[in-house]
Amino acid sequence: MKYSVLAVLSALTTTFATVQEENDGLIRMKLMKRTDHEMVAQHLERENKALLLALEAKNNPDVALVSKAASASLRGAQPSFEEQLAVAQGKSESVTIKDYSNAQYYGVLDVGSPPQSFTVIFDTGSSNLWIPEINCQNCGYWFLNGGKHKYDHSKSSTYKVDGSDFHIQYGSGDVKGSFSVDDVTLAQDIVIKGQKFAEVSDAGGLGMGYTMGKFDGIMGLGFEGLSLGKAETVFKNAIDQKLVKEGVFAFALGDNEEGELTFGGVDKTKYKGEITWVKLEEPKYWQITLDNVSVGSYSSGKTNGIVDSGT
Repeated sequence: MKYSVLAVLSALTTTFATVQEENDGLIRMKLMKRTDHEMVAQHLERENKALLLALEAKNNPDVALVSKAASASLRGAQPSFEEQLAVAQGKSESVTIKDYSNAQYYGVLDVGSPPQSFTVIFDTGSSNLWIPEINCQNCGYWFLNGGKHKYDHSKSSTYKVDGSDFHIQYGSGDVKGSFSVDDVTLAQDIVIKGQKFAEVSDAGGLGMGYTMGKFDGIMGLGFEGLSLGKAETVFKNAIDQKLVKEGVFAFALGDNEEGELTFGGVDKTKYKGEITWVKLEEPKYWQITLDNVSVGSYSSGKTNGIVDSGT
């Protein structure tokens, strides 16, 4: 395996470059953050609307069909009617947000020639790249965050047909589509030729978490062992095509501010002290051994964990 190092760094500065700085050989991508407040507020607003529809439907059969669709959008297990009523009346928040992510970090990449831009989550917990196709179902609405950017392969001169099926299951749901091949550009400097990726035709499995999210797709930064369709990962292809200085990438995640993802090495201006390197246990996820995890009186003892940038 040509790349076996991942560094996650705390952001120590407030200004981040988006282009390669002189002589350091690093390629930088700006990471934007969706704030905790914004995510929770939008989630609660959406949930309350769905719950109010459910309440109305209980006494009005004419809106039952609409209520069913709204209820299906609730993330996770369906709460009881009494729990839904409590939330709609402002008595409880934990029923609906206890299983909802409190932040998203996302950046921009380009696909095709001329380039079509997409906002993606850079996810070390998966390995495939996918973006929504032009006719994608359940892929956002124009009145929610401006809708999703959608890939039109007919407008790309470097597009190649693959056509094999793509179906991936995440913890939050699944997406379906088919594979294609095109050029992918990272940070305006790394142009990966002939990248196999997925055009998603239905993202309904991700529910409102995707609809309300400020991302179009996901770029996996895991290993080939997790990749569907025998697709080489974007970063491995960047290494094989000699587009990066080293087989290393690193995150500097801002605290309520923008962060940065570097390809080809670690930006030493983003941390103090020395990096402690941890052995990789399995080249699928970024899986490592943890000496112990304790919560209250619970103690796990020696166990495994993964470094997951997508959660």
